[in-house]
This record gives sequence, structure tokens and C-alpha cells, in this order.
Amino acid sequence: MDTRFAISEYPDASAVTKQLDELISKPIYTIKPDVLSSYEKNYFDAKCAKSKEMITQAQKLIPGGVQHNLAFNYPFPLVFNKAEGAYLYDIDGNKYYDFLQAGGPTVLGSNPPAVREKVIELLNDCGPSTGLFHEFEYKLAKKISESIPSVQMFRMLGSGTEACMAAIRVARLATGKKNIIKMGGAYHGWSDQLAYGIRIPGSKWTQAHGVPHFIFKDVQEFFPNDLKDLEHKLRANKLRGGTAAVMIEPVGPESGTRPVDKDFNKGVEKLCREYGALFIFDEVVTAFRLGMAGAQGYFGVSPDLTVFGKVVAGGYPGAGGLGGKEEYMRYLAAGIQSGEKHKKALIGGTMAATPISCVAGYYTLCEIERTNAAQVAGHAGDCLTKGLQALIKKYDLPFVAFNQGSICHLETVGTMHYSINWAKPLSIPGVLSQTSIRKKEMEYMGAAYMAEGLVTLAGSRLYTSAAYTDEMIDDVLLRFEKIFQNVAPKAE
Repeated sequence: MDTRFAISEYPDASAVTKQLDELISKPIYTIKPDVLSSYEKNYFDAKCAKSKEMITQAQKLIPGGVQHNLAFNYPFPLVFNKAEGAYLYDIDGNKYYDFLQAGGPTVLGSNPPAVREKVIELLNDCGPSTGLFHEFEYKLAKKISESIPSVQMFRMLGSGTEACMAAIRVARLATGKKNIIKMGGAYHGWSDQLAYGIRIPGSKWTQAHGVPHFIFKDVQEFFPNDLKDLEHKLRANKLRGGTAAVMIEPVGPESGTRPVDKDFNKGVEKLCREYGALFIFDEVVTAFRLGMAGAQGYFGVSPDLTVFGKVVAGGYPGAGGLGGKEEYMRYLAAGIQSGEKHKKALIGGTMAATPISCVAGYYTLCEIERTNAAQVAGHAGDCLTKGLQALIKKYDLPFVAFNQGSICHLETVGTMHYSINWAKPLSIPGVLSQTSIRKKEMEYMGAAYMAEGLVTLAGSRLYTSAAYTDEMIDDVLLRFEKIFQNVAPKAE
């Protein structure tokens, strides 16, 4: 097992949580209105005219004007047509530092030649898909299994959402139990059942618009980093059908936006073993970004099932899969079976494991391993975070910056740090109102970042890649400083 990891020093979760508690108790600090107006006029309107025109036309055919939630930004989405290493370019010719990283999978940087050349070679010989078995299906599964000890078998799927759906179906079949307990605030895709308790811990079904409440009859959430709350739910479930699985994001909900203690995962694993529940690790973001052995290698745990996402296809389409121990993965058998007969989980996916996705995934993982990309990206994340912390201190701002390797967080308003207490139901409208207000200010800050050539995820999360150099990070910090100089308390 490769033991080189992206995290050089794990953040003190309790200290970060205290800082975030303080952040949401203070007045909102945001970009000054006159500066925001200047960015809108002098950058977006003046330098992004082609993007604005295209998005205006797209809104007539595409709901909201974009096909993906991450593509939205204030005052209008920009249209990108080139990605290379650490940079993105829009159709107006503007150049940006890429901290979105397609949502996390591009650990090597965007469009790496070593992978692209293999994909082009495949397209010349085979084409993107045949619907039949391709040798790289085996090669990719073998590479993942060799890298992550708990993954004795691997099945490719079309997305992380599909992999999460498959995981809970397998867990219910394998255990004969029905309840699923997930970490409150965690994101495990957008399927009906797992839309429970997303974004805001304690939110239950309130963020799952369009999903009937009865769908959540066998799904619960526990408060992040709270093993006592998890055990309480496990104990209660013994009287109501048992717990099939506990499902978590290993660094905390929303890719560690609300961080968990370093020993938390071991505590969850211990409780799963005690109560006979499968331990499901959602490594859509962390697998191969934190290291070849994933977050589970770093934390020293052995999940029963592991959910994979975008990186297993190298950022190409067909980006997801489920891996795990053989005794559970047999419930996903699509072809030859031997030994004891058993029911199979209902799983499909005509465009899963296409030749293009498997070739791209295999060579991506080989290149991450060969170049030690996870650790290189983690170094960039450390430099970025330390620089942001210094700027926050210099300008006496209430912002909070921390990182788990190359997963970096810059919390300016703490939108994701709110939670709902159902013992005080009157707090629910207040929490939802505050998160709505703060989300808007995140969008304004995100617009300032974009105008200074910094593409972020929702204005609060930044992924670094191995394409970043120390010199690039120095330039990035100069751009952040220009923005921080123009931040002030929001007028009431």
C-alpha cells in the first residue's frame, strides 16, 4: 500500500469548529458594494461579453442557463473552452487559476497529456463505447484493488450518485436489515433516499424538494463528529429493523467543510462492527486525492464498501464505481457466478465502464502514483491555506481557512456551518433564512474571486492539484489580498 498522503498535518477539528461557531455569531463581512459594482461593470460586462451573450441565449433552452449546479456564478455564468494544468480559459480569452478542478477529480491538473494521449489512441482504435467487455475494465479494477486493501472487488458505474445508490442496496441485501444512517449535512448524490439531511445537519427532508417524505422512512442522520449520537441511533434501530449501514464522508460533510476528529472514523468503524452494520466510505472526493490508499488508508480503517466518483474515470464521462469486500460485492455480480446462490441488487448502467472511462481512469491513477501527485497537490494546499490564514490575520477578518491536504476551505460567511435543532422547531425558519442570506454573500465573494482570475467551488472551497507551483500560489495570494483589502461589514 502506498503510504504517501496529501495531508501533512491534520487540522484540529475542535479548534476549527470553534472558529466557525464564532464566524456565524459575528456580523457578515463581504465585498464592498461599490467594489462589487465595479467588478460587474469593468470585468464581467466589459471583458466577458461573449459569455454573457451565450448564457443569455442558453437560458432560453436550458433551465437556469447551465447544465450543472457548479457552473453557476454571479452575476452570470462564464463559458469556458480550454483547460490546461492549473489554468482555465473562457471564450473571451480570459485566463484563470482553476480551484474548482471539475469538482475535485483532476488531481494531476486539467487535461494531462499523459492521459489525453492514451484516450486519443483508444478513440482511433476502438471508439468510446462498445457495450462489451474491454481489457481496461480489468486493468482499472486491478489498479484500484491493489491500491486500496479493502477493495477486493470493484464495479464501475456512471456516477458517484449511482455508486451511493448501489451501496445501500447491497447493504440491505447483505445484512437483511433496512435502516441507513448517514452523517448529517453529508452529500451522497441526489437519489431520493440519500437526499435526506443534506447540506445542513438536522435538515432531514427540508432540502429534498420533490421527494415524498415517506421515502425517508428508513433513513436517519446523526450529527457530524458525534459518536454518542450515532450510537444512540444504532441502539434505537435494533428495535425497528436494525441498521444495514452507516454512510459517511471521511473528512466530514461536504468534503470536510465541517471537519471531524482524526480518530472519528475509527470510532464509527467500531460501532458498525458492534451493531452489525456495514461501514460505507464515500470517497468520491478523497480517493486518490488524499493518497493512492484513499482516506481509509490515511485514517487506518477498513470499510466494507467504498464509493468512488469522478477520479476513477480521470475526469472523463462514466465517473463512478463501488468497491468493497468480496462477500458484499458478490451482490453486484452481473455475469458468471459460482458458489452459493443469492439475490442480486438491482443495478444497471449501459454507459458504465466504457472503454474511454476505463482507459482514462487507469492511466490517471498510474500517473498519480508515478508522480506522487496527491502529496504534491497537498503541499500546494498547505501553502495556499497558510497564506490565506496570514492574510486573514493581516486584515483582521473573521474568515476561517483550513485544509485537509489539497481540499482547502475558505469560509467567509459560514453558510455550511449552520444546523437545525428539532427540539427547538422555531429555529428552523431562522436557520434557513440565515443560510439563504449568507449564500448570496458567498456568491458576491465568488464573483470577486472570478474577476481576479480565481475559479472556486461556490466561493468557499478550493481544490489544488499537482499542476500548482509555489510561484503560482504566491500569485494567487496576491489576488486574494486585493479582494480582502476591499472587504467590510455588511450594511444592515
